[in-house]
Amino acid sequence: MSFADALIAWQVEHGRHDLPWQKRKDAYAVWVSEIMLQQTQVSTVVPYYERFMKRFPDVAALAAAPLDEVLRAWSGLGYYSRARNLHRAAQTVHERHAGMFPDAFEDVAALPGIGRSTAGAIMALAYGRRYAILDGNVKRVLARVRGIEGCPGEKPVADRLWDAAERLLPRGGIEHYTQGLMDLGATVCVRRPRCAECPVKRYCVARREGRTLAIPAPRPRKPLPHRQMTMVVLEHRGAVLLEKRAGAGVWAGLWCFPERAGEVEPASWCEQRYGARVKRLDPMPPVEHGFTHFTLTIALERARVESVTQRVGEAQVEWMPLEAAKTAAIPSPVRRILETL
Repeated sequence: MSFADALIAWQVEHGRHDLPWQKRKDAYAVWVSEIMLQQTQVSTVVPYYERFMKRFPDVAALAAAPLDEVLRAWSGLGYYSRARNLHRAAQTVHERHAGMFPDAFEDVAALPGIGRSTAGAIMALAYGRRYAILDGNVKRVLARVRGIEGCPGEKPVADRLWDAAERLLPRGGIEHYTQGLMDLGATVCVRRPRCAECPVKRYCVARREGRTLAIPAPRPRKPLPHRQMTMVVLEHRGAVLLEKRAGAGVWAGLWCFPERAGEVEPASWCEQRYGARVKRLDPMPPVEHGFTHFTLTIALERARVESVTQRVGEAQVEWMPLEAAKTAAIPSPVRRILETL
């Protein structure tokens, strides 16, 4: 029995078969799930996926929706560029492929936010085509099976892993094989592997040489840079003021509390910029938030607003009732702040 045969047999008997995106194996469902699963665990993704698919059941619905609505459905899942790329890709499918999700690898890989591994997963799981995948979990599996040393994030190591992924592809049963790789990496061949339960342990070089904890090598850790920002929580008659951030940078396109530069006087700034006369300004406990490439401390000022002057042309600024604000397209730190008010 080959590596692929053993893995397929294990997946059929012991793999995951009840994930919500497995109920409909069309390309749209596979695509949405694969994008959501980038950088995010299955247990976190499931409720978001179910709500997202209920609101946007197909490419046409997603392409026609305003970006703000897509971001609202994504709110709290993080890595918001994924949602923006999903929306752009749906519009591309609508415009260039007559609304039909493409079934050619090159066309799928050309869509925004889809790389080689995600395209391979869509081709294998949705169309039964013989394409390799290499997500984070699969890199760990193949590195151990083939004894490939080094950090998978380094190009020479990644090239060797892609070569292994291509060479191990079976001639048949590609759907079970691909899902089996994902399942094995997520449930058995984890960071501290459960080798006794592994269906392919006889093929594993790292196990045979006693190096499962050394392979693959971790990414070299560098101290993350730290940033700071100040947000002002303006409150008036049960509503808070939120501002949609510009289309680039941190939380682009999401609704946040206004960000104040440190050198301006808070009360005057609130009145001049937002027409909000502040009667009281109190500090709030800061909020810490971590991104992939840096950490962030948000200093907070709570502004009790006495009166508001109506301002014209402020399309990116809105007073929202507190409960409505919680359902807007907001990042998780803003949601945590709202919960404390």
